[in-house]
Amino acid sequence: MNIPELSEQEQIRRKSLEDLRKLGINPYPAAEYNTNVFAQEILDNFTPEKNSYSDVCLAGRIMSRRIMGNASFAELMDSSGRIQIYLRRDDICPGEDKTMYNTVFRHLLDIGDIIGVKGFVFKTQMGEITVHVREFTILCKSIHPLPIVKEKDGKLYDAVTDHEMRYRQRYIDLIVNPQVRDVFRKRTQIIQSMRKLFNSRGYLEVETPILQPIPGGATARPFITHHNTLDIPLYLRIANELYLKRLIVGGYEGVYEFSKDFRNEGMDRTHNPEFTVMEIYIAYKDYNWMMTFTEEIIKKAVLDLHGKTEITYGDKILDLNPPYKRISMLDSIRENSGVDISGLDEAGLRKVCDRFGIENDLTMGKGKLVDAIFKEKCEHTLVQPTFIIDYPTETSPLTKMHRSKPGLTERFELFINCKEIANAYSELNDPIDQMERFLDQLKLSEKGDDEAMFIDLDFVKALEVGMPPTSGMGMGIDRLTMLLTDQPSIQDVLLFPQMKPLVPKIVIESQKEEYLALEIPEEWIEPLKKLGFTTVVKLKEVEKAGKLANDLNGYNKKNKLGLTGLSPEAVEKWLNK
Repeated sequence: MNIPELSEQEQIRRKSLEDLRKLGINPYPAAEYNTNVFAQEILDNFTPEKNSYSDVCLAGRIMSRRIMGNASFAELMDSSGRIQIYLRRDDICPGEDKTMYNTVFRHLLDIGDIIGVKGFVFKTQMGEITVHVREFTILCKSIHPLPIVKEKDGKLYDAVTDHEMRYRQRYIDLIVNPQVRDVFRKRTQIIQSMRKLFNSRGYLEVETPILQPIPGGATARPFITHHNTLDIPLYLRIANELYLKRLIVGGYEGVYEFSKDFRNEGMDRTHNPEFTVMEIYIAYKDYNWMMTFTEEIIKKAVLDLHGKTEITYGDKILDLNPPYKRISMLDSIRENSGVDISGLDEAGLRKVCDRFGIENDLTMGKGKLVDAIFKEKCEHTLVQPTFIIDYPTETSPLTKMHRSKPGLTERFELFINCKEIANAYSELNDPIDQMERFLDQLKLSEKGDDEAMFIDLDFVKALEVGMPPTSGMGMGIDRLTMLLTDQPSIQDVLLFPQMKPLVPKIVIESQKEEYLALEIPEEWIEPLKKLGFTTVVKLKEVEKAGKLANDLNGYNKKNKLGLTGLSPEAVEKWLNK
């Protein structure tokens, strides 16, 4: 049998699990457990004078224990927080049988186990609000030990900071780091704030396809899959823009969606291959209106979350109160590089890149070259909220030409703390112009640009039917959450960020014959395995035969197996065989 190798603690917990079952206690009961209060509610509202909370029932995870003979303290954590509980043997076991306290609570329960308790609330002599337990019920036995994190007066000690463990085992991270749970509550509050604003304006929340025959709406490398029944390739969406604009064509005045998008590109502190975007499209508006609306969205979200518009991110103070600075992309490049790139062709832009040591190659068209210059020379300066507006046509294939500035488009990106938070246009609704832009993207694809936009003929047909003047905006929910919760990495605001899978350490359990070949008596094979020696290879690694003999004899006595005791010399022979 192939089994994961168990630690000593895991073996002990499995033994406790067996012992609970031998006592007739189901460690994983199915019945509903009705609670009537949360820990934080008790801590916020208990007053000894009113004798409130005289009959409480709550459930949670044991986070610490202090065994003191016939009485014990423990700390119970539910979804709202932690509270101290007090157990006394004669309250838990009023009759002659003291098993539930002496055996179950003291020896068979561990940190991490989930229990339900019934009792009343009081204040200890130290002034700590505590639940005096009259009865407890085991709801779930934990057989994997938790990292030990101490919490006192809202402060954490020995907090788990190993990012690899936190991201891979988010369930443990959420248990031992309460501030992480708070981040994800705030993420939900941000989305609820935006949804409430949109709904108050009468805009309709919709759902569009995740599997798409053409990955449109952005310049990005898609994930590809195959539909067996239809026998066609399908793509995980890189954006939902083109479908939302089809709905504007269909007659809705305003539509929005919180969508999961997927891009088969690099990963870093602000990029994950799966991410959440809010996209909204409003008919009869332009990008100037959308800039003001974007300011309103950000202001409402930060006020709903923090009650103020000034926030701290790392060592920076950010003021999110509108209005935000507005500057054209070309002016920003000129300010930060001293070079005016307006009017330069592809060769001229490549020379500018070479001059500044900006990496470029022949697959990059004018749009990507301009974008590379901007990222290198400008983005790091955009700490306070700033709208970068009026992008060159080559960078914006879905955007309407600027009404007064030839060669530019009516597009903006909102940058806060040097990162793009939102991207918006006066949407291109000229079907002939749109088709020409798609053909330009096709030429880039033929040059080797694997992020060039696909041609979506059905979307062009929708524009031929007629789309009213429209402004659309996409906002990165992950980055916005990072910003408003002061988190340094996108992995900190995704419950389950993408990680390269680990290969589990698997051991092949040795057969009985392999132990017998070492002249180990058959009756001692099972105790050896219970102590973790599931392979003879691991057994051969033991350096101190005397200690192993003591451990086996102790196991024999504790479990009343009645086996003949082992001498260190006998065990030494096994190891040297």
